[in-house]
Amino acid sequence: METYLIPLLCLAAFLAGFVDAVVGGGGLIQTPVALILLPDLAVSSVIGSLKIPSFSGTALAARQYLKKVEMNWKLLSIMAVVAFVSAFLGSILLTKVSNDFMKPLLLVVLTLIAIYTFVKKDFGSHQIKEHSSRKQLLYAVFISFIIGFYDGFIGPGTGSFLVLAFVAILGFDFLQASTNAKMVNLATNFGSICLFVFKGKIIWAIAIPMAICNAFGGWVGAKIALKKGNGFIRVFFLIVVIGTLIRFAYDVFLT
Repeated sequence: METYLIPLLCLAAFLAGFVDAVVGGGGLIQTPVALILLPDLAVSSVIGSLKIPSFSGTALAARQYLKKVEMNWKLLSIMAVVAFVSAFLGSILLTKVSNDFMKPLLLVVLTLIAIYTFVKKDFGSHQIKEHSSRKQLLYAVFISFIIGFYDGFIGPGTGSFLVLAFVAILGFDFLQASTNAKMVNLATNFGSICLFVFKGKIIWAIAIPMAICNAFGGWVGAKIALKKGNGFIRVFFLIVVIGTLIRFAYDVFLT
């Protein structure tokens, strides 16, 4: 691998960390850039290596959010455990089958999400649902399992899907949803990392410098998101959803 590629990968990692910290979806930047710049490496090695910077950036961003946002630690702990297990299972499946058949379905889902978020101006502006503890737990486990598995199996846009689910189903506002999404995303990344480390797929010469830059981007993004609040996060969420939509449209129709 040419040494000049490292700064380019680090720049992509910084931008991905920033986007992830605000609303998730940094993989839309980091993953395509890495696959383009590293065409001679196995895809599984590239994806496995990118899990390290994703984890570091999310961890630093989560630390910033936790200083400002009150958490339900019992609920979050359960979601994290479920997400870890399901992401591990999703990554196992990824090593055995192709995930391309999911992309047309995701294209439709993302289109509906973008339209709804744009039309519903007060979407995620404040907490709107009060579920019973039992119902909240059931919803949280379902969300964590499905999206955790998705992260291990496909990946791009996981943070955005978590934010959407927490807002639409659990009734969180965007700030609270982003904080919970960061913590759950840590668990999904860690689940995938465990598998990729076991399989020997991580290239540490790429992973470590990208992790440092992703963490710095996550720190900057979290600072701005906390300062700007729900309105800023909503707009950023819409931008990232549209970006994810374009990415999957390209995969479905042009490749």
